[in-house]
Amino acid sequence: MSTGIASVLKPEELAQLARLVLQSRYVVEGNLSGRHRSPIIGVGGEFADHRDYNPGDDPKFIDWKVLGRTDRYYIRRFENETNLRVYLVVDRSASMDYGSAGITKYQYATYLASALGYVTVKGRDSVGLYIYSEKIDAMTGTKNSVGHLNEMVKTLQKHKPKNKTQTAKTLHQVAESIQRRALVVIFSDLFDDEETVVSGLAHFRKNNHDVILFHLLDPMEIDFNFKKGGEFIDMETNERIVVDPRGIADGYREALNEFLTKYRKACAEMKVDYRLVNTSEPPETFVRAYLNERRQMSK
Repeated sequence: MSTGIASVLKPEELAQLARLVLQSRYVVEGNLSGRHRSPIIGVGGEFADHRDYNPGDDPKFIDWKVLGRTDRYYIRRFENETNLRVYLVVDRSASMDYGSAGITKYQYATYLASALGYVTVKGRDSVGLYIYSEKIDAMTGTKNSVGHLNEMVKTLQKHKPKNKTQTAKTLHQVAESIQRRALVVIFSDLFDDEETVVSGLAHFRKNNHDVILFHLLDPMEIDFNFKKGGEFIDMETNERIVVDPRGIADGYREALNEFLTKYRKACAEMKVDYRLVNTSEPPETFVRAYLNERRQMSK
């Protein structure tokens, strides 16, 4: 039985993903020459601004047009291009094990993380991983290699969903551990207190990270199309309740809409790229559509 990236993505899917890019919308910091804007001012890339000429500066960077207009010497400065560090943050709490459409939320998250990791590596960028439930259960640094990505995928496959959710606390811990500007991609059903989760997301933005939030929900969680009464069991607390779903459907959908609206509004205000992901949509279709949309947003 195969493990790693080959067990998640088919060869034809890998071929399609290799032609896509995961683009940062903001300034990032990296180690390698790449396609993303860096906050470090140097002598390569796109023009940024001028500074006064100082003795010893290379004359080839003097802006002669400005000299002609002002009779003063200025040096042209440029934005360096840099590679991107991408951190994949995956929720593996027990509620992520739910799946009515032939795939659990955690399996869907594993596919998305594997696909984005592959796109990242093929784009000469580096990728790392955090897996959490009540705490950070596993983590890797960022590297740019298929071998490293394979080990990440194996780690995702080894850590099955279990335990309660501590999303907010974990997000703060992850934000504290990432020292340089990066792209952080979060995969979760967000079944936690909304206000505290939003504060965790704000921590990333305060540290100038670009953030993508994939809010994964099963179609039955979205539509609540249960037809028969029965016992509902909380997958994290094991709390049980017997209900007629038709009698509470309207109230459930109203509460869900309020739940989603809070996240949408907060993310829009923080400029976090929020996406509600219905796990009934084929994951390969979602990935391609999202990356194409993201590329247009980053222009």
